Amino acid sequence: MKPLIVANWKLNPLSQKEAKKLFDKVKKQKSKLKNADIVICPPYVYLPLLKGLSIGAQNVYLEEKGAFTGEISASMLKDLKIEYVILGHSERRKYFLENDEVVNKKVKKALSFNLKPIFCIGETAQERDSGKKSEVLERQLREGLKSVTKEEMKKVSVAYEPVWAIGTGNNCSVDETMTSVLFIRKILTSIFNRQTADTTKILYGGSVKSENSGPYIKNGGANGLLVGGASLNAEEFIKIIKSA
Repeated sequence: MKPLIVANWKLNPLSQKEAKKLFDKVKKQKSKLKNADIVICPPYVYLPLLKGLSIGAQNVYLEEKGAFTGEISASMLKDLKIEYVILGHSERRKYFLENDEVVNKKVKKALSFNLKPIFCIGETAQERDSGKKSEVLERQLREGLKSVTKEEMKKVSVAYEPVWAIGTGNNCSVDETMTSVLFIRKILTSIFNRQTADTTKILYGGSVKSENSGPYIKNGGANGLLVGGASLNAEEFIKIIKSA
């Protein structure tokens, strides 16, 4: 399967002009980057501006419509022809207090509108150091994917993002990533079946840059990358895609 390379711009850049410039630099290289599926996830306000590559949103609300000031629904994203949506990111869990139940509702809502969830899981430094990593990952997988069918899983990618590696420069080793990927597939086999586990794309994210990106796919068992800060530099992001 082709690697899936996702750019999570988070709360960047600060203007439409900058967003368009960054996007166009990557789009210009599209014909040279056919060996990977590329998804750009900008802030909501830039979604209608960007055409020519697969686009994803960074979040979606769990209700369809109503008195929910500031939220964006799955049908609104679908109307804009958005293809992917990042759900369960550690920053959503930490700063906006999203628990596994909320993430699960969002995953199911996204799937009901035929959006493709990029479902994020990962342990904190404290959970890792206390030996609870496997317990945390299994809980997030089982609770976050509750009531999702094998057929729906064809649209879901799982992004393993150890929280202690995000934005710290302290990326997870290739060996530890491989161990985590194998564990995730083991749990997916338990929840669904072996075929579903083998065909679900598992991405790595956490201080990804061009110097370390290639080995995660070539040696770490990952099927792609979720790239944060490095995706805000077009040249660096293009190098990451090529390395994959």
